[in-house]
Amino acid sequence: MKVVVDPDLCTGCGLCVDTAPEIFELVEDVAQVKVDTVEEELQDAVRQAADECPSQAILIEE
Repeated sequence: MKVVVDPDLCTGCGLCVDTAPEIFELVEDVAQVKVDTVEEELQDAVRQAADECPSQAILIEE
């Protein structure tokens, strides 16, 4: 699985960082993805972060 954050949509709320800190980080109040490919054991957390993102800025590519 690959995941990207649309910087134009991200509001920097940090919910994704709280949900999957191994995958997301905040840089200058915008979420960024720290890995190229999401390991299988972290995919559920990434899906949860995408579902809960208030601005729908997290895009999953499976």
